[in-house]
Order: sequence, then structure tokens, then C-alpha cells
Amino acid sequence: MNDWTNVVSEERNEIVFEHRNKSYGAFMIRREYPRTVLIALLSTAAAIILLSVTPKIIEFFRNSKDNALVNMDNTQLDLTPPPPIDETEPPPPPPPPPPVMETVKFTPPVVVDDPVVDDPPPVQTEETPQISTETHEGTGDIIIPDTKGTGVVAEKEELFTVVEQMPTFPGGDEALYKYLQKNIQYPQMERENGITGRVYIEFIVDKDGNITEIKEKRGVAGGPGLAKEAIRVIKAMPAWKAGKQNGRGVKVQMVLPVNFSLK
Repeated sequence: MNDWTNVVSEERNEIVFEHRNKSYGAFMIRREYPRTVLIALLSTAAAIILLSVTPKIIEFFRNSKDNALVNMDNTQLDLTPPPPIDETEPPPPPPPPPPVMETVKFTPPVVVDDPVVDDPPPVQTEETPQISTETHEGTGDIIIPDTKGTGVVAEKEELFTVVEQMPTFPGGDEALYKYLQKNIQYPQMERENGITGRVYIEFIVDKDGNITEIKEKRGVAGGPGLAKEAIRVIKAMPAWKAGKQNGRGVKVQMVLPVNFSLK
């Protein structure tokens, strides 16, 4: 009977709301009533405690500020005059003088009636620059003196990698590719083993367009015959159109990639 008179009793609510909707309405209100009352009590108690403690917190911080001001006011300033200067004490030494820069005294020219004697001409030696009527900076070329008495002086030819006019194959790049496709024969060993790749061949085109100093720069691992075949075909090339720098033919170092592939 005690449970029956209690409107929030779970047993009473189960009997009253049997075969009825329990997802909302009075059933949910009665079932959640104890939790709602508990939350309300706790919130009220927390508010009361906060209201009772707040004045004490404010008073604590106010007292801390007053104590800091009192300590600041109690600080005493020393206003006594400085001790008198002892006149018997020697003065400090002066600072060292600044460093003196190295200079050369200029002597003004003196006009005399005596005739002017010109200085003797400089003597040309192996260590001194070439004597001329004008002064020019050297280009860095090495001059090889004539040792056979022929009067001919040889000049070391400079090797370039990039010039104003690069060397070209007769007919241009398209003709070069056709030449390679026509003349290169795929090495038998590499063909049977399915070895493909790109080799890079380095060579020099001299000032007359001739191909010289042909060598492998980078080959294909496991396929040495690819680079050998590319070198063979490049050796058989016709002369190129020489590269030019400042309007004159020069030696130019070239690198030609040759691609080997199996269809």
C-alpha cells in the first residue's frame, strides 16, 4: 500500500501504464522525478555555498592588495648626500688613442729647369707580363713559346661545353635520329637477354667539325654491348658543323644519349 500511494513508485507506474505508451509523457516525468529533484537540490546547495564563500574570497584578495601597498609605503629612500670627493686621489688615466690608419704622404711635384730624364724601359722576363703599348687583362690561354727557332708560337685550344652556336649534325637533330636508327644494330647478347636502356656517349667536336675522343659516359648495367655499339656508330658519323664562340670555331664537348629498346 505504501508503494501504491507513492506516485513515483516504479511498481505503481508499471501497473498504471501497462499497455500504454511509456516513451514520453507522464510516465517519463514520474520515472525521472527523483533524479530531477536530486539535481535541483545539489544545484541549490552549490549556489548557497558559492554565495556564502564569495564575500570571503573578495575580502582575502582585498587584504592582500592592502598589505602590498603598506609594504611599498614602508620602503625608505636613502636621501643622504654622496661622500665628498678626495682631491688627493689621482685622476683616472685617459683612454688610449684611436688606431692610426696606414697612409702615404703625398709629395707635391717641384718644377725645375733641369731636363727631364725618362726612366729606362722595363726588362721583359718570364715572370713579368707581356710588354705592350696598352694594358689589357689576360684571357687565361697558355702560350707555348717556340723552342725550335721557327718563330711560330702555338696557343692551347680551349675546350667548351656551352657556346653561342652549338655544333650540329648535318641536317639537324632529325637527321641525327634517322642516322642512329638506320645504322645501330642491336647487340645479340643484349637482345637475347632482353636488356634495354639508355647509354650516354661523350665526345668532342673540334673546330673543324671532326668527332674525336669518343668514350662511354654512362652505360647500362649488364649490357656492355649497348655502349660499344653506340660508340661504333658515332665513330662512323660524318663531320658536324663546328661550334662557334665569338665568331670563331672552337672545340665543344658533347654528350649524346642513345636509347635501346625492344618492341
